Amino acid sequence: MSSTLLSPRPSQLDREAFVAAYGEIYEHSAWVAEQCWERGLDTDHDTPAGLAAAMRERVDAASADTQLTLIRAHPDLAGKAAVADDLTADSRSEQAGAGLDQCTAAEFARFERLNAEYRERFGFPFVIAVRGLDRHDILTAFETRLDHTPEDERRTAIEQIHRIARLRLEQRERADDPHP
Repeated sequence: MSSTLLSPRPSQLDREAFVAAYGEIYEHSAWVAEQCWERGLDTDHDTPAGLAAAMRERVDAASADTQLTLIRAHPDLAGKAAVADDLTADSRSEQAGAGLDQCTAAEFARFERLNAEYRERFGFPFVIAVRGLDRHDILTAFETRLDHTPEDERRTAIEQIHRIARLRLEQRERADDPHP
């Protein structure tokens, strides 16, 4: 568990400042940060691991419908939002880091086909923490996960969203650390 503090320190922020600083950790879902702040924050939440655990708890306590809304807040991978440059800064950086901005025409067509099949089967976009993966790894995972049951895939998507959130918090910590 990381002991480096986040900046700004979550426990020292008022509601508005906390939501402004951490509201986009869960894609287009500021309610996670809002509920976290409302439950109360202390110095245990000033590290990436501590804040990630508190945010995870709020999502895990949410209803299945609320979790589906959270999943649906995520963009398709290498999809229309990426082409239109309509992603959040975090999503744009994450997708570029996995090389999704460098897809060949054939790979882009494959992503489009898989995105459509996945949405048709599950009713929400394919979500995967892309950091550390390349586009070939992602396409393989896409095809494997199409065989999941809808309930298994909802749980998998939520786990991937938690991973994305934790990685985003850790990235912020590294960006703020003067001694990497």
